[in-house]
Amino acid sequence: MQILVPRLSYFPLVVDKMCRHYQIAAGQNDADEMWLEFQGQPLKWHYPIGVLFDLYASNDGLPWNITVHFKRFPETEVIRCKTKEVVEAHFMSCLKEADNLKHRSQVMNAMQKRDHKQLWSGLNNDRFDQFWSVNKKLMERLNGEPFKYIPFKIYQLDRPFVQMLFRPLSDTGELQCLRDLLKMAILRIADKEFASAHWKVIIQGIEPPLDTPVQWLSEHLSHPDNFLHICITEK
Repeated sequence: MQILVPRLSYFPLVVDKMCRHYQIAAGQNDADEMWLEFQGQPLKWHYPIGVLFDLYASNDGLPWNITVHFKRFPETEVIRCKTKEVVEAHFMSCLKEADNLKHRSQVMNAMQKRDHKQLWSGLNNDRFDQFWSVNKKLMERLNGEPFKYIPFKIYQLDRPFVQMLFRPLSDTGELQCLRDLLKMAILRIADKEFASAHWKVIIQGIEPPLDTPVQWLSEHLSHPDNFLHICITEK
């Protein structure tokens, strides 16, 4: 079975049709047991779909062949997701964390409950205009100043993701670039020659130059949760 899904979404939001199809075929009734696997690796549903693809399958291209399971749920590797409300709670938690890092929570605190619901509804229903009309407030600079910290996560195969505080400006007031971020977070990948020869640094499916300002990347290549998700894979 083939389906076309948004890379910015999460698997539990887009696999209803696939789940029903395989439940009937496999004679399974418990959707809570469904989980996805790629080449022996259980896929974490709370990572955006595009991040999972960039991390595990970017060298293979499309179509992305994923195995669907209904038995032996890998509880030590994947969080159970009984309903879409679980995804919503995770998404809103990430948004609040990102706004706290960027704006000291000023934007989210100024929003009303209907704004939060519009963000979620836009993502859940894949309606960009509905989502962006609210999310653009989260992506703007307050008083023209760069973000306080850059919300980011760095992923590598078989390693926990890396997340730490990183300012978009150096102590001397200069814009910090992607290379500076990698140098702080993962020293062995920061060298330009070494990185270009052995590693791919992927954000939103592309390989941005390492001298790209991280402030710009955060404003233009963040996922809907407002985090900059950076995947590092070997060439």
